[in-house]
Amino acid sequence: MVKPPDPPAPETRLGVADKGIWADLDDRVQLTLPRVAPERVTARLDRERALLVVAIDGFPRKAYPLGGTAALTVGGHELALRPGDRAELAPLLTAAARISEGAAAHDRDGDGISDPLDVLIGAKKTVLNADDYTEGYIDMTYPMGDVPRNVGVCTDVVIRAVRNAGIDLQKELHEDIARAPAAYPMVKGRGDYKIDQRRVKTLLPYFRRHWQARAAAVDDAKDPLRPGDVLFMDTFPDRDGPDHIGIVSDTIGASGLPMVINNWTNGTVTREMDLLGSVPVLYRFRLPD
Repeated sequence: MVKPPDPPAPETRLGVADKGIWADLDDRVQLTLPRVAPERVTARLDRERALLVVAIDGFPRKAYPLGGTAALTVGGHELALRPGDRAELAPLLTAAARISEGAAAHDRDGDGISDPLDVLIGAKKTVLNADDYTEGYIDMTYPMGDVPRNVGVCTDVVIRAVRNAGIDLQKELHEDIARAPAAYPMVKGRGDYKIDQRRVKTLLPYFRRHWQARAAAVDDAKDPLRPGDVLFMDTFPDRDGPDHIGIVSDTIGASGLPMVINNWTNGTVTREMDLLGSVPVLYRFRLPD
């Protein structure tokens, strides 16, 4: 009996063209597509950018490059995938009617990747970068200012991840403070673009005003957590309001809940942590997809 060939190995990198932060990390980023029933899976084929974006329950979860050597035929769609990607998608993309064609509805930087997915990819890059938690006032430019890449705090994770979707949170917050100062009672005068976006409580009014508010409960079946969601958390319940911020990962922790991409405190680096079983979430926000 002839032994059947071994299945292709999973691809080790996402392999898509991302216009976001830290291009030197692009070849190290990979996302996890959960195993779900095929009827929950849809895909968007962007021929102009040679890209396939797969969604679960209508939410974008992973992008795949086209132009590979492994063909997958789904109805009238001929997809040229990498071997590992084909092996991953073949059991899921079983109906041509579930594949649409066109550009992303919300794609701020024009790379074909939906904004919430771009935020997740940016957050995964911050984990690979693993900057040291370093507090303090640090001088920076404006717009597109940032602290040195080897340091950061919890807010810098979000600033950098959101920038991967083409959104300069430093600039947008600074302009929003000038436009609606009453919404930012904690800010004095015209604000300070070197520090305002690095403060959790100052960021909260901006997210309330400009992002989609989602259920704060981590187990709400009607409004489940999605990778790329931004969480405002309470690590000191005896103090008023949130004091920590992070991003929902695509990785599931030992608790059975998604990990949180964050930079926790002094002595840590940016990484994924299993926080949601023990740290209260006060607010959750999402970019439109």
